Amino acid sequence: MSAETRVEVRPLIDTDRGWANQLIAEEWGSSLMVSRGVLYDMTIFPGFVAWRGPERVGLLTYRIAGHECEVMSLDSRAEGIGVGSALLAAVQTAAQLAGCSRLWLITTNDNVHALRFYQKRGFRLAALYPNALEASRRLKPQIPLIGLEGIPLRDEIELEIILDN
Repeated sequence: MSAETRVEVRPLIDTDRGWANQLIAEEWGSSLMVSRGVLYDMTIFPGFVAWRGPERVGLLTYRIAGHECEVMSLDSRAEGIGVGSALLAAVQTAAQLAGCSRLWLITTNDNVHALRFYQKRGFRLAALYPNALEASRRLKPQIPLIGLEGIPLRDEIELEIILDN
């Protein structure tokens, strides 16, 4: 694999913030995200940036609380070349180094691509929260009623990996 096609992952640093904040706003409708009924400002989280040559091609943000690490966002600008997998590997390592026993995330019922992607990378279904998006919309009204593929956006699905430390 040449240097132009290889994906490198580096920690998110101050010089990446403008790009990261713009990507988050474009992909998530604002810098705010709701997870399990809590509203978060995505601009403050640590993360990792995937690079392909001189270009940023992906972003993952996360938060650590106690012995758990939650993936807050994962966005790839170059599908099929390992961006998402490389970002997940980086956060899993960071979580283990921080002493976390669990890596988890929330996705929505419409995101079948994400469900397939995460399960192929070792995540397991941990919980279903029916109608969770109804409450989330009170915190973040930008959340649409209809999601990917025309599927009504209603439920949150929690996926997890139990980490060996």
